[in-house]
Parts: sequence; C-alpha cells; structure tokens
Amino acid sequence: MNNHKITARQGYRNKLRSFLEVLAVSTKLGLISFGGPIAHLGYFHDEYVRRRKWLDERSYADLVALCQFLPGPASSQVGIGIGVIRAGLLGGLTAWLGFTLPSVIALVLFALLLQGFDIGSAGWIHGLKIVAVVIVAQAILGMGKKLISDRNTATIAIISTSITLLWQTAFNQVLLIAIAGIIGIMLYKKTLISETADLNIPVSRGFAVLCLAVFFGLLIFLPFVRQFADSDWLSLFDSFYRSGSLVFGGGHVVLPLLEREVVPTGLISESDFLAGYGAAQAVPGPLFTFAGYLGMMISGGKGALIATAAIFLPAFLLIVGALPFWSTLRKNAKVQGALIGINAAVVGILLAALYNPLWTTAILAPADFALASILFLMLVFWKAPPWVIVIAGAIGGTIISFAT
Repeated sequence: MNNHKITARQGYRNKLRSFLEVLAVSTKLGLISFGGPIAHLGYFHDEYVRRRKWLDERSYADLVALCQFLPGPASSQVGIGIGVIRAGLLGGLTAWLGFTLPSVIALVLFALLLQGFDIGSAGWIHGLKIVAVVIVAQAILGMGKKLISDRNTATIAIISTSITLLWQTAFNQVLLIAIAGIIGIMLYKKTLISETADLNIPVSRGFAVLCLAVFFGLLIFLPFVRQFADSDWLSLFDSFYRSGSLVFGGGHVVLPLLEREVVPTGLISESDFLAGYGAAQAVPGPLFTFAGYLGMMISGGKGALIATAAIFLPAFLLIVGALPFWSTLRKNAKVQGALIGINAAVVGILLAALYNPLWTTAILAPADFALASILFLMLVFWKAPPWVIVIAGAIGGTIISFAT
C-alpha cells in the first residue's frame, strides 16, 4: 500500500512539474513573440525543438502541417498541440493561456491608453518587424536543412513559394498543402522512410470525436439559438466563435470577419476598430487577441473574456480533436509520403511569408538590412536568446528612426 501511495505521489509530482514547465515556457513565449504567426512558429521551433527537444524536427513540421490544414490561428494551435503532447489536456490549456494571456492583457491596456495615437510609425515597432524577419529566416534555415532533401522537395518548396506570392487568397495554403501531399504520395510511395518519433497523445479518440462534434455543433446551431435567446452575451459569443471558425490563412484574415460582426451592427465605431488594430501590431502573441480589445470596448471586462474565449475555442476543439488520429495516420507509408511533400510545401509557404509581408514591410532601407544582418548573426551564430534579439531589435529600430 505504501509503495502504491509513493508511486501515486511521484506521478502527481511529475504531472505538476510538467504542468508548471509548460506554463513557464509558454508564458515566456507569450511575452516575447512579436511578428505574427509565421514568426511565432520560429520562436516555437527555437524553444520547443532546438532548446528543449520536446519534439523532434519532423514531428514539429508534421504538427505545423496539420495546423495549416485547420481553420484558426495556426501558431496558437501548434502551441496547444505541443502542450497536449507534453502534459495532456491541461497542458494544452496551460500552453494556450501562457501564450495568449500576456497579449490579451497588454493589448487591452495598450489599446485603451493609446487609441487615437499613431503608433504605426514608431521606431521600436519597426525594429520588432525586423526581428520577425530574422526569426522567420532562422526557422526556414533550420527546417529547410531537415526537410528539403532532394530536387523533388526543393521543387515543391519553390513552386509553393511562387504560387503563394502570386496567388494570395485565404484558401491557397490549404490547396497547396493538399496538392503537395498528393505529389508526395506519388513520388515517395516506394521510398523507405525512417521511423518518426512516437508522439504520446494523452487524448482518447472518443474524446477527440466529442471535441469535433462540439465544434461543428456550435458552428451550426449557435446562429439559430441567438435568434430566439435574446441574449447579448450569446450573440457576442456567436459572432466571435464563427469568426474564429472560418479563418484560413493567418490572423490577419480574421479582421474583415470581425469588422463585419461589430462595426455595421454598431457595437463599436470604425475609428475605435482601426485604433485597436493599430495597437494590436505593437504587442506580442497571436493577433486573435484583438478580440480581447473589441470585447473590452463593447462590454468591459466580461466582454473581453467572452470574446477571447469564443474566438480561440474553435482552435482548441479542432487541434484536440485531430491529434489522436493524426498521430496514427502519420505512421502509414502513404501518409509519410504525403508528409514529405506537405513539409516541403510548408517550407515554401514560410519562405513566401518571409518575403511578403515580413521583408517588404520591414526591410525598407540599407540601415534596416544592416540591423537584420546583425540580429541574424546574434541569433544564429552567437546563440543569443530570443528576448535579447527582441530588445536589440527595438533599440536598433529606435536608433534608425532618429538617424533618418
């Protein structure tokens, strides 16, 4: 009996240790992850794969590919997925809270304090854009070395880059990944593929199916229920839930959906909406936390909580619902062949994002390129931690703004 108690106590301590570890790491990332979803993937890669080795390179790429398939904020879903793999459902929730809550708090306060001010031209903000370029460049360099192994994968990556740049729609990433998967099956169906690391997904398939059922149930029935319930809170939840459910292509795509939900209905003025969007560019974390600002402006603190929970709930339901099945399917020979093509396409999509919008909005002058080069040197060769790069980038951007 004593041995059983000791074992149970040790198991509890291990779970608590994993939980606290996920909370600490995700909160750190939530405080320093500037630059949008593509840059977030770079921060995640550096912290979870390179430094802590919670995932191997291919498992991380596979998780990114899965999240590219799903609607919602891809970077947040990757973070939730890593939290689930590391510490179960509570770990996934903790990873989301740690990564999201600093941004929600900062964005609400920052937006309320600075709305009406033009912060888009601030030098330190421009410096953070340059930091994003450097982080993404490092991520592409690391993933490319592992995933671009021959001329076929290189061709898929470059074609994906070209199509992404020339045909910019909300659904082109999903279509590119699907086509790349088919090509991968055709090209590598007879190729011997090395074993992938076994992902421990502590979620049952039954619970996963329940999550998917809840996702589709809320999406289908909430618009009908709000018509009869006559509840402002339910209407607010439905508006933000649908916006979070129907987004492909990154956080910026959610903006027109949200605008259609809150501006024409008179919940918030267009000037307040645009002021909040301007403030959202100055804080780290996912752009979906813009919902926290809108909820605060509409209904105070309770509105901020409801809007934030509603817009992220689809992401949580989808990634938890998909992970148990993904872990098994990725070991199938045909699925592994598809993943070779998909991973190459993901590298190409990241390369396109590095150019547009990151490079085109950040590297505007020789001084910008010089700062980016120095930061890249510090990150890749000097192995400086990301928070040092963030501070150095903000200081460098401020210096450039005063010098020009």
